[in-house]
Amino acid sequence: MQYKSTRSSATLTASQAIIKGLADDGGLFLPVSVPKLAIPLEKLPALSYCETAYLVMKDFLDDFTEEELKDCIGKAYDEKFDTKEIAPVHQANDQYFLELYHGATIAFKDMALSLLPHLLTCAMKKNHVDKEVVILTATSGDTGKAALAGFGGVKGTRIIVFYPKGGVSHIQELQMVTTKESNTKVIAVKGNFDDCQSGVKKIFNDEAFKKELDEKGFCFSSANSINIGRLIPQIVYYVYAYGRMVGNGAIKAGEELNFTVPTGNFGNILAGFLAKKMGLPVGKLICASNENNVLFDFFKTGVYDRNRNFVLTTSPSMDILISSNLERLIYLSCGEDDVKNRELMESLAKTGKYEITEEMKAYLRDFYGVWATEEQVKETIRSVYDACGYVIDPHTAVAAFADKKWKEESGTVAKSVVLSTASPYKFSESVLKAIDKESIPADDFAMADRLCELWGEKIPNAVEGIRNAEILHKDVCEIAAMKDAVAGYLQ
Repeated sequence: MQYKSTRSSATLTASQAIIKGLADDGGLFLPVSVPKLAIPLEKLPALSYCETAYLVMKDFLDDFTEEELKDCIGKAYDEKFDTKEIAPVHQANDQYFLELYHGATIAFKDMALSLLPHLLTCAMKKNHVDKEVVILTATSGDTGKAALAGFGGVKGTRIIVFYPKGGVSHIQELQMVTTKESNTKVIAVKGNFDDCQSGVKKIFNDEAFKKELDEKGFCFSSANSINIGRLIPQIVYYVYAYGRMVGNGAIKAGEELNFTVPTGNFGNILAGFLAKKMGLPVGKLICASNENNVLFDFFKTGVYDRNRNFVLTTSPSMDILISSNLERLIYLSCGEDDVKNRELMESLAKTGKYEITEEMKAYLRDFYGVWATEEQVKETIRSVYDACGYVIDPHTAVAAFADKKWKEESGTVAKSVVLSTASPYKFSESVLKAIDKESIPADDFAMADRLCELWGEKIPNAVEGIRNAEILHKDVCEIAAMKDAVAGYLQ
Protein backbone atom coordinates (compact mmCIF):
# COMPACT_ATOMS: atom_id res chain seq x y z
CA MET A 1 0.00 0.00 0.00
CA GLN A 2 1.40 3.36 -1.03
CA TYR A 3 0.56 6.73 0.51
CA LYS A 4 0.37 9.87 -1.59
CA SER A 5 0.52 13.50 -0.52
CA THR A 6 -2.56 15.63 -1.21
CA ARG A 7 -0.25 18.21 -2.83
CA SER A 8 2.10 16.14 -5.04
CA SER A 9 2.56 12.76 -6.69
CA ALA A 10 5.32 11.42 -4.42
CA THR A 11 4.46 8.22 -2.53
CA LEU A 12 5.69 6.46 0.60
CA THR A 13 4.90 3.20 2.38
CA ALA A 14 2.65 3.25 5.45
CA SER A 15 5.53 3.09 7.91
CA GLN A 16 7.41 5.86 6.10
CA ALA A 17 4.32 8.08 6.08
CA ILE A 18 3.79 7.49 9.81
CA ILE A 19 7.36 8.56 10.58
CA LYS A 20 7.14 11.67 8.42
CA GLY A 21 3.69 12.77 9.69
CA LEU A 22 3.32 15.71 7.31
CA ALA A 23 4.48 15.55 3.69
CA ASP A 24 7.47 17.69 2.69
CA ASP A 25 5.20 19.75 0.42
CA GLY A 26 2.85 20.55 3.30
CA GLY A 27 0.23 18.05 2.16
CA LEU A 28 -1.39 15.20 4.08
CA PHE A 29 -0.93 11.53 3.27
CA LEU A 30 -3.76 9.33 1.97
CA PRO A 31 -3.66 5.73 0.70
CA VAL A 32 -3.71 5.54 -3.09
CA SER A 33 -6.67 3.15 -2.72
CA VAL A 34 -8.97 2.13 0.13
CA PRO A 35 -9.00 -1.62 0.83
CA LYS A 36 -12.28 -3.45 1.27
CA LEU A 37 -13.34 -4.73 4.67
CA ALA A 38 -11.79 -8.15 5.18
CA ILE A 39 -14.69 -9.83 7.03
CA PRO A 40 -18.41 -10.40 6.38
CA LEU A 41 -20.63 -7.94 8.27
CA GLU A 42 -22.57 -10.68 10.04
CA LYS A 43 -19.35 -11.85 11.74
CA LEU A 44 -18.50 -8.46 13.24
CA PRO A 45 -20.50 -8.91 16.49
CA ALA A 46 -18.30 -11.83 17.53
CA LEU A 47 -15.06 -9.86 17.27
CA SER A 48 -13.24 -8.15 20.13
CA TYR A 49 -11.95 -4.62 19.65
CA CYS A 50 -8.40 -5.88 19.07
CA GLU A 51 -9.57 -8.43 16.51
CA THR A 52 -11.58 -5.75 14.71
CA ALA A 53 -8.58 -3.41 14.76
CA TYR A 54 -6.33 -5.94 13.09
CA LEU A 55 -8.82 -6.78 10.33
CA VAL A 56 -9.50 -3.11 9.60
CA MET A 57 -5.86 -1.97 9.56
CA LYS A 58 -3.90 -4.90 8.13
CA ASP A 59 -4.32 -3.87 4.47
CA PHE A 60 -3.77 -0.17 5.19
CA LEU A 61 -0.54 -0.94 7.07
CA ASP A 62 0.65 -3.85 4.97
CA ASP A 63 4.37 -3.19 5.39
CA PHE A 64 3.92 -4.18 9.04
CA THR A 65 3.99 -7.95 9.56
CA GLU A 66 1.02 -9.67 11.18
CA GLU A 67 3.11 -10.22 14.30
CA GLU A 68 4.22 -6.57 14.44
CA LEU A 69 0.73 -5.14 13.95
CA LYS A 70 -0.92 -7.49 16.44
CA ASP A 71 1.81 -6.68 18.98
CA CYS A 72 1.18 -2.93 18.55
CA ILE A 73 -2.57 -3.43 18.90
CA GLY A 74 -2.22 -5.62 21.98
CA LYS A 75 -0.01 -3.06 23.72
CA ALA A 76 -2.40 -0.21 22.86
CA TYR A 77 -5.76 -1.64 23.92
CA ASP A 78 -4.98 -3.17 27.28
CA GLU A 79 -5.67 -2.35 30.93
CA LYS A 80 -5.21 1.37 30.20
CA PHE A 81 -8.88 1.23 29.22
CA ASP A 82 -11.38 0.84 32.05
CA THR A 83 -13.61 -1.55 30.09
CA LYS A 84 -12.76 -4.70 28.13
CA GLU A 85 -15.12 -3.53 25.40
CA ILE A 86 -12.78 -0.55 24.83
CA ALA A 87 -15.57 1.38 23.06
CA PRO A 88 -19.02 0.32 24.37
CA VAL A 89 -22.29 1.44 22.80
CA HIS A 90 -24.77 2.80 25.36
CA GLN A 91 -28.46 3.30 24.63
CA ALA A 92 -30.06 6.33 26.31
CA ASN A 93 -33.74 6.56 25.43
CA ASP A 94 -33.93 6.66 21.62
CA GLN A 95 -30.26 7.50 21.02
CA TYR A 96 -27.16 5.31 20.89
CA PHE A 97 -23.83 6.67 22.19
CA LEU A 98 -20.48 5.18 21.20
CA GLU A 99 -18.36 5.86 24.30
CA LEU A 100 -14.84 6.65 23.14
CA TYR A 101 -13.56 8.01 26.46
CA HIS A 102 -12.58 4.93 28.43
CA GLY A 103 -8.83 5.33 27.88
CA ALA A 104 -6.09 6.81 30.03
CA THR A 105 -6.96 10.46 29.38
CA ILE A 106 -10.78 10.04 29.15
CA ALA A 107 -11.15 11.41 25.62
CA PHE A 108 -11.55 9.84 22.19
CA LYS A 109 -7.99 10.76 21.21
CA ASP A 110 -6.86 7.78 23.31
CA MET A 111 -8.39 5.48 20.72
CA ALA A 112 -5.64 6.29 18.22
CA LEU A 113 -2.91 7.79 20.40
CA SER A 114 -2.64 4.61 22.47
CA LEU A 115 -1.56 2.89 19.25
CA LEU A 116 0.47 5.53 17.40
CA PRO A 117 3.62 5.39 19.61
CA HIS A 118 3.87 1.63 19.03
CA LEU A 119 3.34 2.01 15.28
CA LEU A 120 5.93 4.79 15.16
CA THR A 121 8.64 3.00 17.12
CA CYS A 122 8.08 -0.15 15.05
CA ALA A 123 8.22 1.93 11.85
CA MET A 124 11.50 3.53 12.98
CA LYS A 125 13.14 0.14 13.44
CA LYS A 126 11.74 -1.08 10.14
CA ASN A 127 13.16 1.92 8.28
CA HIS A 128 16.47 2.01 10.21
CA VAL A 129 15.85 5.52 11.56
CA ASP A 130 18.61 6.22 14.07
CA LYS A 131 17.61 9.80 14.86
CA GLU A 132 15.58 10.93 17.85
CA VAL A 133 12.01 11.58 16.70
CA VAL A 134 10.52 14.85 17.92
CA ILE A 135 6.73 14.68 18.11
CA LEU A 136 5.42 18.17 17.52
CA THR A 137 1.74 18.62 18.35
CA ALA A 138 -0.87 21.37 18.63
CA THR A 139 -3.92 20.65 20.76
CA SER A 140 -7.33 22.16 21.32
CA GLY A 141 -7.54 20.21 24.57
CA ASP A 142 -7.57 16.44 24.23
CA THR A 143 -4.87 15.47 21.73
CA GLY A 144 -2.20 17.03 23.93
CA LYS A 145 -2.61 14.84 27.00
CA ALA A 146 -3.38 11.74 24.95
CA ALA A 147 -0.15 12.26 22.99
CA LEU A 148 1.80 12.95 26.18
CA ALA A 149 0.41 9.76 27.73
CA GLY A 150 1.21 7.77 24.61
CA PHE A 151 4.74 9.02 23.99
CA GLY A 152 5.83 9.81 27.56
CA GLY A 153 8.83 7.64 28.39
CA VAL A 154 9.02 6.09 24.90
CA LYS A 155 12.70 5.56 24.06
CA GLY A 156 13.99 7.47 21.04
CA THR A 157 11.26 10.11 21.11
CA ARG A 158 10.61 13.55 22.56
CA ILE A 159 7.22 15.23 22.49
CA ILE A 160 6.40 18.95 22.49
CA VAL A 161 2.78 20.03 22.92
CA PHE A 162 1.49 23.55 22.23
CA TYR A 163 -1.93 24.55 23.59
CA PRO A 164 -3.86 27.86 23.57
CA LYS A 165 -3.56 29.59 26.93
CA GLY A 166 -7.09 30.09 28.26
CA GLY A 167 -8.53 28.05 25.41
CA VAL A 168 -8.86 24.67 27.15
CA SER A 169 -10.71 23.57 30.27
CA HIS A 170 -8.90 23.71 33.62
CA ILE A 171 -8.90 19.92 33.88
CA GLN A 172 -7.50 19.62 30.34
CA GLU A 173 -4.73 22.08 31.21
CA LEU A 174 -3.88 20.33 34.48
CA GLN A 175 -3.69 16.98 32.72
CA MET A 176 -1.00 18.40 30.44
CA VAL A 177 1.06 20.63 32.74
CA THR A 178 1.44 17.94 35.43
CA THR A 179 3.02 15.44 33.01
CA LYS A 180 6.14 13.96 34.62
CA GLU A 181 8.04 12.07 31.90
CA SER A 182 11.43 13.61 31.12
CA ASN A 183 10.96 13.46 27.31
CA THR A 184 7.88 15.73 27.41
CA LYS A 185 7.46 19.48 27.05
CA VAL A 186 4.20 21.45 27.31
CA ILE A 187 4.04 25.09 26.21
CA ALA A 188 1.09 27.48 26.42
CA VAL A 189 0.68 29.85 23.46
CA LYS A 190 -0.81 33.35 23.62
CA GLY A 191 -3.35 32.65 20.88
CA ASN A 192 -6.09 30.22 19.87
CA PHE A 193 -5.86 26.65 18.58
CA ASP A 194 -5.66 27.74 14.95
CA ASP A 195 -2.61 29.83 15.87
CA CYS A 196 -1.01 26.79 17.54
CA GLN A 197 -1.82 24.53 14.60
CA SER A 198 -0.55 27.02 12.01
CA GLY A 199 2.61 27.54 14.05
CA VAL A 200 3.33 23.82 14.16
CA LYS A 201 2.76 23.49 10.39
CA LYS A 202 5.10 26.43 9.82
CA ILE A 203 7.83 24.68 11.82
CA PHE A 204 7.25 21.45 9.86
CA ASN A 205 7.68 23.39 6.60
CA ASP A 206 10.82 25.27 7.67
CA GLU A 207 13.45 23.38 5.66
CA ALA A 208 16.41 25.29 7.08
CA PHE A 209 15.31 24.56 10.65
CA LYS A 210 14.72 20.89 9.85
CA LYS A 211 18.20 20.64 8.31
CA GLU A 212 19.72 22.25 11.39
CA LEU A 213 17.98 19.78 13.69
CA ASP A 214 18.81 16.87 11.38
CA GLU A 215 22.49 17.66 11.83
CA LYS A 216 21.93 17.47 15.59
CA GLY A 217 20.29 14.04 15.35
CA PHE A 218 16.58 15.00 15.39
CA CYS A 219 13.70 14.50 12.96
CA PHE A 220 10.11 15.75 13.24
CA SER A 221 6.88 13.78 13.25
CA SER A 222 3.34 14.55 14.40
CA ALA A 223 0.77 13.08 16.75
CA ASN A 224 -2.04 15.24 15.36
CA SER A 225 -4.63 13.65 13.11
CA ILE A 226 -2.62 15.00 10.16
CA ASN A 227 -0.55 11.82 10.78
CA ILE A 228 -2.00 8.89 8.88
CA GLY A 229 -1.05 6.73 11.87
CA ARG A 230 -3.67 8.63 13.84
CA LEU A 231 -6.38 8.58 11.19
CA ILE A 232 -6.42 4.90 10.25
CA PRO A 233 -6.91 3.58 13.82
CA GLN A 234 -9.98 5.83 14.07
CA ILE A 235 -11.68 3.85 11.30
CA VAL A 236 -11.73 0.87 13.64
CA TYR A 237 -14.35 2.13 16.08
CA TYR A 238 -16.88 2.78 13.31
CA VAL A 239 -16.60 -0.86 12.25
CA TYR A 240 -16.68 -2.01 15.87
CA ALA A 241 -19.77 0.12 16.61
CA TYR A 242 -21.54 -1.35 13.60
CA GLY A 243 -20.81 -4.84 14.95
CA ARG A 244 -22.16 -3.89 18.38
CA MET A 245 -25.36 -2.49 16.82
CA VAL A 246 -25.87 -5.72 14.88
CA GLY A 247 -25.08 -7.73 17.98
CA ASN A 248 -27.63 -5.93 20.17
CA GLY A 249 -30.35 -6.27 17.53
CA ALA A 250 -30.65 -2.56 16.77
CA ILE A 251 -29.88 -3.17 13.08
CA LYS A 252 -29.44 -6.13 10.75
CA ALA A 253 -26.17 -6.94 9.00
CA GLY A 254 -26.12 -4.94 5.77
CA GLU A 255 -28.53 -2.27 7.03
CA GLU A 256 -27.30 1.32 6.77
CA LEU A 257 -26.21 3.02 9.98
CA ASN A 258 -25.71 6.77 10.35
CA PHE A 259 -23.12 8.42 12.58
CA THR A 260 -23.27 11.86 14.20
CA VAL A 261 -19.85 13.26 15.02
CA PRO A 262 -18.80 16.32 17.08
CA THR A 263 -16.34 17.87 14.67
CA GLY A 264 -13.45 20.33 14.86
CA ASN A 265 -10.31 19.31 12.97
CA PHE A 266 -12.32 16.86 10.80
CA GLY A 267 -10.19 13.75 11.44
CA ASN A 268 -12.83 11.90 13.47
CA ILE A 269 -15.60 12.21 10.90
CA LEU A 270 -13.23 11.62 7.98
CA ALA A 271 -12.41 8.22 9.50
CA GLY A 272 -16.12 7.40 9.22
CA PHE A 273 -16.03 8.34 5.53
CA LEU A 274 -13.07 6.01 4.98
CA ALA A 275 -14.99 3.25 6.80
CA LYS A 276 -17.79 3.76 4.27
CA LYS A 277 -15.29 3.56 1.40
CA MET A 278 -14.13 0.24 2.88
CA GLY A 279 -17.66 -1.08 2.43
CA LEU A 280 -19.19 -0.50 5.86
CA PRO A 281 -22.89 0.37 5.31
CA VAL A 282 -22.64 3.95 6.56
CA GLY A 283 -25.57 6.18 5.56
CA LYS A 284 -25.14 9.83 6.48
CA LEU A 285 -22.25 11.34 8.42
CA ILE A 286 -23.75 14.22 10.40
CA CYS A 287 -21.09 16.85 10.98
CA ALA A 288 -21.96 18.50 14.31
CA SER A 289 -20.44 21.92 15.00
CA ASN A 290 -20.60 24.33 17.91
CA GLU A 291 -20.82 28.12 17.45
CA ASN A 292 -17.56 27.99 15.47
CA ASN A 293 -19.70 26.72 12.63
CA VAL A 294 -17.35 27.10 9.66
CA LEU A 295 -17.97 23.47 8.62
CA PHE A 296 -21.75 23.88 8.74
CA ASP A 297 -21.50 26.83 6.37
CA PHE A 298 -19.11 24.91 4.12
CA PHE A 299 -21.44 21.95 3.66
CA LYS A 300 -24.35 24.32 3.05
CA THR A 301 -22.65 26.66 0.56
CA GLY A 302 -19.48 25.03 -0.74
CA VAL A 303 -17.49 28.01 0.57
CA TYR A 304 -14.93 27.49 3.32
CA ASP A 305 -14.38 30.83 5.02
CA ARG A 306 -12.44 31.13 8.28
CA ASN A 307 -12.74 34.93 8.27
CA ARG A 308 -15.09 35.17 11.24
CA ASN A 309 -15.03 35.68 14.97
CA PHE A 310 -13.44 32.90 16.99
CA VAL A 311 -15.80 31.83 19.80
CA LEU A 312 -14.67 30.26 23.07
CA THR A 313 -17.32 27.67 23.96
CA THR A 314 -17.95 24.96 26.53
CA SER A 315 -16.79 22.43 23.91
CA PRO A 316 -13.21 23.74 23.48
CA SER A 317 -11.87 20.79 21.50
CA MET A 318 -14.18 21.93 18.69
CA ASP A 319 -13.18 25.61 18.85
CA ILE A 320 -11.44 25.44 15.49
CA LEU A 321 -11.76 27.53 12.32
CA ILE A 322 -9.11 25.76 10.21
CA SER A 323 -10.11 22.10 9.95
CA SER A 324 -6.86 20.54 8.72
CA ASN A 325 -8.21 17.11 7.84
CA LEU A 326 -10.81 18.60 5.53
CA GLU A 327 -7.97 18.90 3.01
CA ARG A 328 -8.03 15.13 2.59
CA LEU A 329 -11.73 15.21 1.70
CA ILE A 330 -11.22 18.15 -0.66
CA TYR A 331 -8.44 16.22 -2.40
CA LEU A 332 -10.73 13.21 -2.87
CA SER A 333 -13.63 15.39 -4.03
CA CYS A 334 -11.59 16.97 -6.84
CA GLY A 335 -10.67 13.59 -8.29
CA GLU A 336 -7.37 13.35 -6.40
CA ASP A 337 -6.04 16.31 -8.37
CA ASP A 338 -3.10 17.49 -6.24
CA VAL A 339 -2.66 20.66 -8.35
CA LYS A 340 -6.29 21.73 -7.81
CA ASN A 341 -6.12 20.87 -4.12
CA ARG A 342 -2.90 22.83 -3.68
CA GLU A 343 -4.51 25.88 -5.30
CA LEU A 344 -7.42 25.73 -2.85
CA MET A 345 -5.13 25.34 0.16
CA GLU A 346 -2.99 28.25 -1.01
CA SER A 347 -6.16 30.33 -1.30
CA LEU A 348 -7.07 29.39 2.27
CA ALA A 349 -3.59 30.41 3.48
CA LYS A 350 -3.61 33.74 1.61
CA THR A 351 -7.24 34.86 1.82
CA GLY A 352 -8.74 32.65 4.53
CA LYS A 353 -11.28 31.10 2.16
CA TYR A 354 -11.89 28.96 -0.91
CA GLU A 355 -14.89 27.72 -2.89
CA ILE A 356 -15.38 24.27 -4.38
CA THR A 357 -17.14 23.36 -7.65
CA GLU A 358 -20.62 21.89 -8.00
CA GLU A 359 -19.07 18.54 -8.94
CA MET A 360 -17.04 18.59 -5.73
CA LYS A 361 -20.13 19.51 -3.71
CA ALA A 362 -21.90 16.47 -5.16
CA TYR A 363 -19.07 14.28 -3.84
CA LEU A 364 -19.88 15.49 -0.32
CA ARG A 365 -23.47 14.21 -0.38
CA ASP A 366 -22.73 11.71 2.41
CA PHE A 367 -22.21 14.61 4.85
CA TYR A 368 -24.88 16.72 6.55
CA GLY A 369 -24.05 19.77 8.66
CA VAL A 370 -25.81 20.90 11.86
CA TRP A 371 -24.63 23.35 14.49
CA ALA A 372 -25.69 24.01 18.09
CA THR A 373 -25.73 27.16 20.20
CA GLU A 374 -24.34 27.17 23.72
CA GLU A 375 -27.89 27.22 25.11
CA GLN A 376 -28.88 24.23 22.96
CA VAL A 377 -25.84 22.33 24.22
CA LYS A 378 -26.79 23.04 27.83
CA GLU A 379 -30.41 22.07 27.24
CA THR A 380 -29.36 18.80 25.57
CA ILE A 381 -27.17 17.80 28.54
CA ARG A 382 -30.11 18.59 30.85
CA SER A 383 -32.75 16.78 28.80
CA VAL A 384 -30.72 13.57 28.42
CA TYR A 385 -29.98 13.52 32.15
CA ASP A 386 -33.58 14.29 33.17
CA ALA A 387 -34.93 11.60 30.85
CA CYS A 388 -32.75 8.68 31.93
CA GLY A 389 -29.96 9.77 34.28
CA TYR A 390 -27.30 9.45 31.59
CA VAL A 391 -24.64 12.16 31.58
CA ILE A 392 -22.87 13.49 28.48
CA ASP A 393 -20.18 16.12 28.08
CA PRO A 394 -20.63 19.34 26.01
CA HIS A 395 -18.92 17.95 22.89
CA THR A 396 -21.17 14.90 22.90
CA ALA A 397 -24.14 17.17 23.55
CA VAL A 398 -23.37 19.13 20.37
CA ALA A 399 -23.63 15.83 18.48
CA ALA A 400 -26.70 14.62 20.39
CA PHE A 401 -28.50 17.86 19.49
CA ALA A 402 -27.37 17.59 15.87
CA ASP A 403 -28.55 13.98 15.71
CA LYS A 404 -32.11 14.92 16.69
CA LYS A 405 -32.07 18.05 14.50
CA TRP A 406 -30.97 16.06 11.45
CA LYS A 407 -33.72 13.49 12.02
CA GLU A 408 -36.31 16.26 12.30
CA GLU A 409 -35.10 18.00 9.15
CA SER A 410 -34.77 14.82 7.09
CA GLY A 411 -37.82 13.01 8.45
CA THR A 412 -35.78 9.81 8.77
CA VAL A 413 -36.38 7.04 11.28
CA ALA A 414 -33.10 5.30 10.42
CA LYS A 415 -30.82 4.25 13.26
CA SER A 416 -27.83 6.41 14.12
CA VAL A 417 -24.94 6.38 16.57
CA VAL A 418 -23.68 9.52 18.35
CA LEU A 419 -19.93 9.56 18.95
CA SER A 420 -19.34 10.41 22.62
CA THR A 421 -15.88 11.91 22.60
CA ALA A 422 -15.07 12.91 26.19
CA SER A 423 -15.93 11.94 29.74
CA PRO A 424 -18.31 14.34 31.51
CA TYR A 425 -15.70 14.48 34.30
CA LYS A 426 -13.40 16.38 31.97
CA PHE A 427 -15.97 19.20 31.84
CA SER A 428 -17.64 18.93 35.24
CA GLU A 429 -18.45 22.63 35.53
CA SER A 430 -20.32 22.84 32.23
CA VAL A 431 -22.18 19.61 32.96
CA LEU A 432 -23.17 20.68 36.48
CA LYS A 433 -24.44 24.03 35.24
CA ALA A 434 -26.82 22.07 33.03
CA ILE A 435 -28.05 19.39 35.44
CA ASP A 436 -27.49 20.57 39.04
CA LYS A 437 -30.29 22.41 40.79
CA GLU A 438 -28.02 23.39 43.70
CA SER A 439 -25.06 25.79 43.84
CA ILE A 440 -21.96 24.77 41.89
CA PRO A 441 -18.75 24.26 43.94
CA ALA A 442 -15.93 26.66 43.10
CA ASP A 443 -13.14 24.06 42.87
CA ASP A 444 -12.84 21.75 39.82
CA PHE A 445 -12.32 18.65 41.93
CA ALA A 446 -15.22 19.51 44.22
CA MET A 447 -17.26 19.78 41.02
CA ALA A 448 -16.14 16.27 40.06
CA ASP A 449 -17.18 15.01 43.49
CA ARG A 450 -20.58 16.65 43.10
CA LEU A 451 -21.03 15.15 39.63
CA CYS A 452 -20.16 11.75 41.07
CA GLU A 453 -22.93 12.18 43.67
CA LEU A 454 -25.48 12.97 40.98
CA TRP A 455 -24.40 10.44 38.36
CA GLY A 456 -23.01 7.59 40.44
CA GLU A 457 -20.19 6.78 38.01
CA LYS A 458 -16.73 6.51 39.57
CA ILE A 459 -14.40 9.49 39.07
CA PRO A 460 -11.76 8.33 36.56
CA ASN A 461 -8.08 7.98 37.48
CA ALA A 462 -7.31 10.65 34.88
CA VAL A 463 -9.02 13.17 37.18
CA GLU A 464 -8.11 11.70 40.57
CA GLY A 465 -4.46 11.48 39.55
CA ILE A 466 -4.09 15.23 39.05
CA ARG A 467 -6.06 16.34 42.11
CA ASN A 468 -2.88 17.16 44.03
CA ALA A 469 -0.27 16.86 41.30
CA GLU A 470 2.56 19.37 40.96
CA ILE A 471 2.54 21.73 37.97
CA LEU A 472 5.77 21.01 36.11
CA HIS A 473 5.29 22.82 32.78
CA LYS A 474 4.96 26.60 33.18
CA ASP A 475 6.29 28.00 29.86
CA VAL A 476 4.16 30.49 27.93
CA CYS A 477 5.22 31.90 24.55
CA GLU A 478 4.04 34.24 21.83
CA ILE A 479 2.85 32.73 18.53
CA ALA A 480 5.94 34.04 16.73
CA ALA A 481 8.24 32.44 19.33
CA MET A 482 7.08 28.82 18.88
CA LYS A 483 10.09 27.79 16.77
CA ASP A 484 12.48 29.35 19.30
CA ALA A 485 10.71 27.42 22.06
CA VAL A 486 11.27 24.16 20.17
CA ALA A 487 14.93 24.98 19.54
CA GLY A 488 15.46 25.95 23.17
CA TYR A 489 13.98 22.69 24.47
CA LEU A 490 15.97 20.50 22.08
CA GLN A 491 19.22 22.26 22.99
